[in-house]
Amino acid sequence: MPGVSLNKARTIVRKAIAKGQELELKPLSVVVLDAGGHVQAFEREDGAAPGRFEIARGKAYGTVMLGMAGTAQLARAEQQPHFINAVNGVYGGAVIPVPGGVLIRDKKGVVIGAVGVTGDTSDNDAIAAMAGIDAAGLTGEI
Repeated sequence: MPGVSLNKARTIVRKAIAKGQELELKPLSVVVLDAGGHVQAFEREDGAAPGRFEIARGKAYGTVMLGMAGTAQLARAEQQPHFINAVNGVYGGAVIPVPGGVLIRDKKGVVIGAVGVTGDTSDNDAIAAMAGIDAAGLTGEI
């Protein structure tokens, strides 16, 4: 199964946090998952709430498990809440269907993982995630 290398995962985390600092966002927490939903890298910025790991992971986990970015998940949740409720049942409540969960694709378009960012507004979280993905030379899908 293709995945995000540790080096690229660390770049994503570092650059997402740097983007948050550049935009003067609230302290961020950033997780990178591989294509199987396993944590490849995580950092919680100083001042971020301790429970943010689970939120960041939930954004990324739903994204990679469904192959659907956070923005698309939110739209689906609004249109078909029963679907997202069922998905959360299947995954033990681990899916958080909002922006800030971003798919990572390689140069061939294959999904190789996901990023979850939390700490500011969901839209700003997604901006920070994309900055990290771009810096790693990969393609993100919001």
